[in-house]
Amino acid sequence: MATVNIRRDVTDPFYRYKMERLQSKIEGKGNGIKTVIVNLTSVANSLARPPSHVIKYFGFELGAQTNTSPNDDRWIINGAHDANKLQDYLDGFISKFVLCKKCKNPETEVNIKDGNITLDCKACGKISEVDPRLKLSAFIVKNEPKKGKKDKSTKKAERRARKEAEARGEEVNGGSPGDSAEDEENGELEIEAGSDDELTKQIQEGAEEIQEAKEVEWHIDTSEAAIKARAQDLPEDLKRALVIEGEEDAEASEYDVFGKWIIDTAKEKGGVDKVDSVELYLKAKELGIETKHRTLTVIPQTLFSDKIVKQIEARAPMLQKLITSEKHEKAFLGGIERFVGNDKPELIPQVSAICIQIYNNDLVSEEVFKPWCQKASKKYVDLKVSKTVRKSAEKFYEWLCQEDSDEEEEESDDE
Repeated sequence: MATVNIRRDVTDPFYRYKMERLQSKIEGKGNGIKTVIVNLTSVANSLARPPSHVIKYFGFELGAQTNTSPNDDRWIINGAHDANKLQDYLDGFISKFVLCKKCKNPETEVNIKDGNITLDCKACGKISEVDPRLKLSAFIVKNEPKKGKKDKSTKKAERRARKEAEARGEEVNGGSPGDSAEDEENGELEIEAGSDDELTKQIQEGAEEIQEAKEVEWHIDTSEAAIKARAQDLPEDLKRALVIEGEEDAEASEYDVFGKWIIDTAKEKGGVDKVDSVELYLKAKELGIETKHRTLTVIPQTLFSDKIVKQIEARAPMLQKLITSEKHEKAFLGGIERFVGNDKPELIPQVSAICIQIYNNDLVSEEVFKPWCQKASKKYVDLKVSKTVRKSAEKFYEWLCQEDSDEEEEESDDE
């Protein structure tokens, strides 16, 4: 999809701040005509702003009704509106609610205090005020997250922006522990000055040791006989995880080694809880699979026990570094489905509790969870097992939908 500079007045082709060009689709006719902004979520992510702020801004500027909390990611403005016209209005939103007033850089964070909105620039350090007379200013203040928590749309936008940045190998500033990005060219971790993310620091130190160790000649026997011999020592479900989607034998052997290493380390140390997260990440990095989505299928089947509900939070920082896209999220859920459905069927009644822990720790997004809850799949387990596991997630799905419903009611009351 075509991209444009976030500041369209900048013509430099090497300007680093990009976003997708707005794509709109006009539906209906007569009084029911409406405009759907197809990629609003992606554009809002690039601006590090909730999509609800952008769509509401369009509504105010156009004098049209909008939906600010859709369940299906369909952002709608009543009436027919051209994409180029909306792009011009977006420039106004960026100028007023995104760009630093001093350096005109889009790396700003929104803060709300005593009814005033400020933009904290992470590039130059300037804190500038947003005009409180603007209609959207009142909307943002009214919808300020309660008790200091970020609202769901903000968390969703930040989570997506962070994962997209990590996938590109860019540094992510101001994130929570586990948010630092990987440099795709040299595989080293960028650590923000003064960061207290001990996990990231330990991983970087260990990565340097791995790089030094690579100077010593070593290899893994990837012959067909060796792969089959190692695979015999693994659980049946893990064996299937290593060959899904026509995996090449040479690559599958790395997952084989990784899964067996987790199992052996857990036995040696007296349980999966004793397996160190830093060592696990570094082992994946040593094998060259720390960025592979299939790694996320192996981990749940080897790293969790019947105490999985409590174990997820402890492993979240490490998992956040490994889960960098929707494909990774789906693979992680596939591993969970195998672990619960095949290895630990006694945990099936706890699926909703497991899902809540995964969701609250920002490991899997709502956009991935909802389809997963609604439709069974035979990709990772037998269809019958999948139906049983996902049916047990009904309470979690209802909880997700209720959150959306509550937000819509609060918004309706405010208006």
